[in-house]
Amino acid sequence: MPRVADHDQRRAQIARAFQRLLAAEGFAGVSFSRVAAGAGVSVGLIQHYFPGKDALLRFAYDDAVSRLSERVRVRVRNGEAARLPIEEVLLDSLVELLPLDPERDVEYRVRQGLQAQALHHPGLAEVARRAGRDLLGYVAMVVESGVERGEVDPGVDAGPAARMILATAQGLADQLALSGADAFPARDVLRRAVAAVFTGHRDPSL
Repeated sequence: MPRVADHDQRRAQIARAFQRLLAAEGFAGVSFSRVAAGAGVSVGLIQHYFPGKDALLRFAYDDAVSRLSERVRVRVRNGEAARLPIEEVLLDSLVELLPLDPERDVEYRVRQGLQAQALHHPGLAEVARRAGRDLLGYVAMVVESGVERGEVDPGVDAGPAARMILATAQGLADQLALSGADAFPARDVLRRAVAAVFTGHRDPSL
């Protein structure tokens, strides 16, 4: 077991170094030698754990989206266990998608950079599809729970509602990444968008 744990930790260490470099400089700044320097290991060790660049890309992408998915899952579980209002459960979960601190900013940049590569890379596309399904499933589950509790209009269809909410969150993340976290109150904008979807209509002031 310790060897498996060490193996997984080393792979994560290398992947996180790659993520930081990709987030800071884009693909033009990424090379095995620079990833090795960032991770404090040799190029040979990277090649031992990752036989090629594609393997590192896929692992790093999977690592970034899995950490995001886990945080969202935990927030949903804890919020529902505490019987928080469904709107609060959803907002607390969706904030994880926004680049509001250094860690989430790196994850956002990695997800965006590798999602663009996924258009031409079957392995990355598989990771992107799975991550998208997971997030959509979490949000749809929360909306359905809201309908059952009477906090969401019974005419709201959870699937389309979840897609609209996620599209809003992603759009806000893009704007924050380009304009800075202090440019506008992202959570307030997201709250209004969620409220509009939950009541089955759009807020004309949005």
